[in-house]
Amino acid sequence: MNMFCYQCQEAAKGTGCTIQGVCGKTDDVANLQDLLIYTLKGISIFAAAARKHDRLSVKLNRFVIEGLFATITNANFGKEAILRKVREGLAYRDALHQELSDAGIIAAMGSHDAAVWTGVTDAELEEKAGTVGVLSTENEDIRSLRELLVYGLKGMAAYAEHADNLGHKSEEIQAFIEKALVSTLDDSLGANELIALVMECGKYGVDVMALLDEANTAAYGHPEITKVNIGVGTRPGILISGHDLKDMEDLLKQTEGTGVDVYTHSEMLPAHYYPAFKKYDHFVGNYGNAWWKQDEEFASFNGPILMTTNCIVPPKDSYKDRIYTTGSAGYPGVAHIPDRAEGGTKDFSAIIAQAKQCQPPVEIETGEIVGGFAHETVMSVADQVVDAVKTGAIKRFFVMAGCDGRMKSRNYYTEFAEQLPQDTVILTAGCAKYKYNKLDLGAIGGIPRVLDAGQCNDSYSLAVIALKLKEVFGLADVNELPISYNIAWYEQKAVIVLLALLYLGVKNIHLGPTLPAFLSPGVAKVLVETFGIAGITDVETDMNLFMAAV
Repeated sequence: MNMFCYQCQEAAKGTGCTIQGVCGKTDDVANLQDLLIYTLKGISIFAAAARKHDRLSVKLNRFVIEGLFATITNANFGKEAILRKVREGLAYRDALHQELSDAGIIAAMGSHDAAVWTGVTDAELEEKAGTVGVLSTENEDIRSLRELLVYGLKGMAAYAEHADNLGHKSEEIQAFIEKALVSTLDDSLGANELIALVMECGKYGVDVMALLDEANTAAYGHPEITKVNIGVGTRPGILISGHDLKDMEDLLKQTEGTGVDVYTHSEMLPAHYYPAFKKYDHFVGNYGNAWWKQDEEFASFNGPILMTTNCIVPPKDSYKDRIYTTGSAGYPGVAHIPDRAEGGTKDFSAIIAQAKQCQPPVEIETGEIVGGFAHETVMSVADQVVDAVKTGAIKRFFVMAGCDGRMKSRNYYTEFAEQLPQDTVILTAGCAKYKYNKLDLGAIGGIPRVLDAGQCNDSYSLAVIALKLKEVFGLADVNELPISYNIAWYEQKAVIVLLALLYLGVKNIHLGPTLPAFLSPGVAKVLVETFGIAGITDVETDMNLFMAAV
């Protein structure tokens, strides 16, 4: 066993990757990412103490967020990049430790190995990395709960970073992240205490998605119902993928008037829904599908590609010289765009210059797709929705949010959408929608049968919609609504969305295409008995199960 990682849905054999990640992550990078998480836990020991005495810096807060984000599946594959973060983390930790010591402040757990270990050379760091991974916690249920908590924190950190890029921060969220990281080192905490922390993580999951929603809408307006072109123009283009809307803004401003068009890919599709971006005539449309198809779609795009966050597939030689990363994303041999200075913008001039030398994209499809059904939009037509439910025109809503992925078993979601009765409506967010958002499923009284709220973080909109409908219908429990949850997951941002839904009291969520490998039998039993969490089977069986509730 060279490594052990089971944080994503593609965990090898449904148990964990032990030689190389299915995602393409090498064993040394996987181990060093474990070491980075361990380093962040050590930092958090002192950060929690420093916070009580108003001694924390904004820069340190940002480092913890970025470090967590860098370890999300398909975010950063670079060994040197992770090594640099570990070294930087040790410097932060030791400087903060010294500052507290000089002030006579003693940190709880300040003598824990995570707080005091040292390493200088690459060999020392790699040796340490092999000792602090997932399996260093021996008890299976405690390990499962600790990892469930950490994966929730990784998703939370991703959303917190996007909000931070737009100037929106939360000290409460940051404090919880530090507390939760330290808790995973505390052997005195049993299963009950860790379950309580996991539920608290769900609470802050709701908070961080609300924070990001506020950040996005304050900067760019509330999403509007929008028809998005999926064809191509005649000019050279830049393809932008990932999730960061601040990067989108910088790119659109810098490409204006250059003769270069901008297209979105995968999770960046919802950028088209924001009013602020519609003023750019060179913002042409969306190219392609979900993240996992990039190895074929990036080649035919012809122009440069900007990856703003996770969801990178190891690039092929046919486009490796045209792909760029920025933020927490990274890949060996791929050009990286540095972070913006405070109050400034990122410099995308190299991408723009390369784009001007490229051929226009090859057209792979034509037509339009419709989205922009975030909570403000849906609630603006709440009376229409309520009437449709009361008259029986809409019998049931299906929340089919989450992630897409490579496994053929995910075709289940396409078939499920196709076979849903005509009096049902799909509520979606995230790249899971690419399994059905180009199907002609029609509308009900002018309401499209697929309502796309946006990115994975916009699952918050779906929760807001459900809670508003509960209020409108005068129900005591959100689970009394005619809403079923059939959610696809892939990585850690889906984990925090799931925990947020559980915190809000949503029950009987079906999760697929497989249940997480990091759920031990004991922890899975608790989730099943407490929340009714279930997997998926086949379309016909599951359809009968869901519709039996109508």
